[in-house]
Amino acid sequence: MIAGRSLFFNDLTEQLPLVVDGIKETCKLALIVSITGFLWGIIIFFLSLSHRPVVKAITRLYMDFFIGTPLILILFVIYYGLPQSGIHLSSFTVAVTGFTLNVGAYNAAYMTTAYNALNKYETEAAVVQGLNKRQVFLWIILPQVLLSSIPALTNQVINNLKDSTIVFLIQYTEFFARIQEVAATSFKFFHAYLFAAIV
Repeated sequence: MIAGRSLFFNDLTEQLPLVVDGIKETCKLALIVSITGFLWGIIIFFLSLSHRPVVKAITRLYMDFFIGTPLILILFVIYYGLPQSGIHLSSFTVAVTGFTLNVGAYNAAYMTTAYNALNKYETEAAVVQGLNKRQVFLWIILPQVLLSSIPALTNQVINNLKDSTIVFLIQYTEFFARIQEVAATSFKFFHAYLFAAIV
């Protein structure tokens, strides 16, 4: 058992630069999709406030679909499905696209929940003062919604970091992919996955 651990950590030490690169890739992906998902969530949330029933229905359907669909399925559809139509994307682009669609839906839902708890008299007063819909959204609604959504949005960023490990399934080389390489070299899969869980 001790020898097994030694073998694993010897291999880990030898491949430490690759493991560190994997951690960097995981953090980079999590940061990027947190930003793109946040911005996309704001757009979806803005559209959900439309007075047009069709637009509201589409945004509602969008949120329900992407929240209810497993992230890995979204990634698989983009990664394996688009090439069937002649569209070829890199693993990184697929990861960012899939995550953004999914995370944006969650963030829009958080903002919608926060909006429903707002005092609507402020927005009505802003309209009376002559502000248009876009100004009301940017200056009145959005700041309050974001402030109320901080806990949920922060938790989503943490989830992005944890969920980013699944992108090794679409051939994107990140932390978990590097750990698997170490495990395959040392044949100590338990030690490798335990190390990954601790990290």
